[in-house]
Amino acid sequence: MTPQETYTSLLQKSIQQNTFVKIALGNYKGDIPELKNVYIKKIQVKQHDKLSFTYHYKTKDIVKNFDLAEGVLLITNYIATAKFNHAALFTLTADVTFDQAQKPILKQTKPTHTHLKSLQHNVPKNRIIGAEGKAYLHHLKITDDNGNVNPAAQDKFKQINKYVELLSPLIKKLPTHETLKIVDMGAGKGYLTFALYDYLTNVLATKAQVIGVEYRPELITLCNTIAQKAIFDGLSFVQGTIKDFETEQLHVLIALHACDTATDDAIYKGISANAQLIVVAPCCHKQIRRQLEQHKTKNELDFMLKHGIFLERQAEMLTDGMRALLLEYFDYTTKVVEFIAGEHTPKNVMIIAEKKPKTLAQKQELLQKIKATKLYFGIEKHYLEELMGVG
Repeated sequence: MTPQETYTSLLQKSIQQNTFVKIALGNYKGDIPELKNVYIKKIQVKQHDKLSFTYHYKTKDIVKNFDLAEGVLLITNYIATAKFNHAALFTLTADVTFDQAQKPILKQTKPTHTHLKSLQHNVPKNRIIGAEGKAYLHHLKITDDNGNVNPAAQDKFKQINKYVELLSPLIKKLPTHETLKIVDMGAGKGYLTFALYDYLTNVLATKAQVIGVEYRPELITLCNTIAQKAIFDGLSFVQGTIKDFETEQLHVLIALHACDTATDDAIYKGISANAQLIVVAPCCHKQIRRQLEQHKTKNELDFMLKHGIFLERQAEMLTDGMRALLLEYFDYTTKVVEFIAGEHTPKNVMIIAEKKPKTLAQKQELLQKIKATKLYFGIEKHYLEELMGVG
């Protein structure tokens, strides 16, 4: 048996005995421009085993999947026609190298790999909030009766886990409390509120009291019903607006996608309640935009404000930038992160503020920066300033 025939036989045997790991084809001598090499692995697509070929070109990669028999035949043909003069086969029993750059040579060595990787084309990710056994996810129509995520709810399920993933290290840094008190303002249908409570109680084993504030009575009824069915005793939803909700002492305040100055109302409530953590994802920035349009201050950036889309983005950055400055003035450290990927929503900014006292000198510097920013852009007053009585 020739080296080439032996190589082909070992390849077929590894497929049949389920010891095949992968193949690397190199030293390409064919007529396809810029093709460098091909990597081949076994995958599973819709419960059918396939050989996945990744063709590496100089500036791109192309993936093609073939049935097992078709894939083996293609590999054999590549070698037989000398299009690839080097072929490295990796199995659980041996590493097999076939080289025909000068004369056909076959070499076998001890296996590099000792176990097979998952064949699933899309390997399930380890998520903080799992889908199985979660009654609230089923009642919210995120999962079906068997605990599988519904196709239409995949993005929402990812968002839930991204949200908990962002909050997790922040919550772990908080001082220990007998009961962690959290208010989620503008809770909506409660997807994220439920997930946070689930994480606190079932993952961190923390005693928590979480209140979701929502204006629409039908959503309050729905969410409280689901909370009772899930036996989430420390989670409740109340009807009201962010502005009118009375906050006592709390540890964490959350407001996601509160429109325009409602975000400022939420920040004001958090600062007033001496919250150790404030998390907001602003939505709409009309108050500052109106002032930019009205005053049209002349400066080095005024050329951008004649374009509506730039004006909108400038208003967003300016509004949220000043919110961050004002939070720092009131003894918080802030950071701004992406909450939801931009392809899902343009409103994807999250402001995170953690309690940290400032010196008098730091506060004076922040106050001067706020004043200079307002003067430069022709802003008379930021709504959060008015609420907090700054200046």
